Amino acid sequence: MTANSPLTVDTRNHVAWISMNRPEKRNAMSFAMLEKMIEYVHSFENDPDVRVIVIKGEGKSFCAGMELADLAGLIQKKSADYREILRKTILYGQTSTNVIEACTKPVIAAIHSHCVGGGVDLACACDIRLASRDALFSVRETKLALVADLGTLQRFPKIVGEAWARELSLTGRDFSGEDALNIGFVTHLCEDREALYKKAEEIAGEIAENSPLAVQGVKDTMRFSSAHGVDAGLKYVAQKNASILICEDGMEALTAAMEKRKPVFKGR
Repeated sequence: MTANSPLTVDTRNHVAWISMNRPEKRNAMSFAMLEKMIEYVHSFENDPDVRVIVIKGEGKSFCAGMELADLAGLIQKKSADYREILRKTILYGQTSTNVIEACTKPVIAAIHSHCVGGGVDLACACDIRLASRDALFSVRETKLALVADLGTLQRFPKIVGEAWARELSLTGRDFSGEDALNIGFVTHLCEDREALYKKAEEIAGEIAENSPLAVQGVKDTMRFSSAHGVDAGLKYVAQKNASILICEDGMEALTAAMEKRKPVFKGR
């Protein structure tokens, strides 16, 4: 990892911070950035020391969407099979948000200033979204004669409801951090970036103190229940807890409660 890397990472206190690192481009998502996102999320997925991931942006913006130069390069390749190449490229791009949603570790988006287009795709894939008061959001694609294709149209309605998702996706208009809080897209609105990162660290730390098995079980169960419904979800969580309650963390929680002390979880 170098200073010129499109993403940088810093891990401390069981929390991995992924920083989008193209400040001169307002962190527009290049293909190289998408590749690194997939690589790092997979890496943290398999790192037992990492319990929570926070994604933030360096410079003036969280993320200004997809890198238009990369998109233009694809569109201009008028080979006989360029449409198929474009389709496969979009599917690969979707992997960069799918890995975030599918990651067993909770992922928090700490959003400041611009979060548009692909930035909203990324934020929708996260488990928790926080924003600073200067945040400005837009599902911008309709204004660029595009259809949002990295997950917003699939995930946004589940977060804010169909009505708001349709209005904001069809108009492509900007909405503020206050608007995002009011419709439930973000859970906290912070005064500035310093307060934003402090809140992200606070929430990530609170999660990291819990049993990793239980935290990951909650995320897994909620994803399963969303896809398969309440009845199937109840049966799924019964099986999940039957496994967790007999693990080392489960015994530690019971022992700590009886001894009136704070439990120390090891993720096993």
